Order: sequence, then structure tokens, then C-alpha cells
Amino acid sequence: MSVRKIIRPFTIEKWLRVTLATAIICMMAVFSFTDQVSAAGAQQISGIGYVPAEGECNDNVTNEAGQPYDFATRLEGDLVGCQYVFVTSYDCSPSGVYREEGTEIYVIDGPYGQGTFSTTYFFRAKFEGCSPDGGFVGAEIRGFCQHPIVAGSGTGDYEGVRGRLHFKDNVVAGNYPYTGHLKW
Repeated sequence: MSVRKIIRPFTIEKWLRVTLATAIICMMAVFSFTDQVSAAGAQQISGIGYVPAEGECNDNVTNEAGQPYDFATRLEGDLVGCQYVFVTSYDCSPSGVYREEGTEIYVIDGPYGQGTFSTTYFFRAKFEGCSPDGGFVGAEIRGFCQHPIVAGSGTGDYEGVRGRLHFKDNVVAGNYPYTGHLKW
């Protein structure tokens, strides 16, 4: 008498689940490795951003074109100072997904010294809705942004700084925790 194995057909659904799981694991490994490589020898930083109170973050900051900033964020933690934001483009999908890009100037006086540096950024968030002009309407549901430092933009103690900042909005607390790394 022979023992026969019962082989179940490999369904398309099972194949898709296995392929998707494998792809996600591979992407996580690649991103983990690139973050470790890019941050090697860098100073890890963290803190929280807030909407500035009256009288805070009112430096006379303009971008390269001489335009005033669109809004500012007060920073605490490893970066103490203000982040001045210059929005260059934005749009919002009918489902409430808001996309924004621009540049920023950071004016810092904190644990790593005094100075300035610039970043580019992209912001993605889910809002309750969108307005006809491409802006958002209603409350933010969730959001995040990434900020690579512009090479050669640092002044003072931040001259020659490289790195990246990541913000993830805490919509319940109304603040913007950040992490990142700086390297000189």
C-alpha cells in the first residue's frame, strides 16, 4: 500500500497573499537598511513641534525669492527654535487626501548650537474633505511629512549639516512629534 500526499491546489488568492507578504517584508528590509546606512555616524534627534503662541516664531524670514513664509511651527526637543514654511504646491483629492510640497527655513538655538538650515518637504494627510480650490476642509484625521536637509544650506553651528527630519502629526494632542538624524 502506498501513502499518497494530498496536494492542494495553490490558488490565485493564496499566491497573491504570499507574494504581497513577501513584497512587504522585502520593502521593510530595504527601508530599514537604507535608514541605517544613511544615519550611520549621524546624531539621532527627536522632539515636538507646536503651533506657535502669540509672539513666538516671528523672525523676519523670507525665502530666496524674498517672499514671506506661509506659516511657522515652534520646535522643542533636540531642535529648539522655529520652522518657517513656504508652500510651493498643494492639491486635495475628492476622498480628502491632501498633498503639499515646499521649502522650509529652520532657525535653531538648541542643544546642537545656533544657526539655520533649509529643507525641502512633502506633506501627506487625510482630512474630512477638500475645498474646490484644492485645499482641505474640516479636521485632519492623520498626516505625516518628510524633510530632507538641503546640502550646503546650513549657517552657524549647522554649517555643513546633512540629514532628514520626519514629522507625524498627533491629531489628538494637536502637536507634531519629529525624529530624524543630523550629520556634519
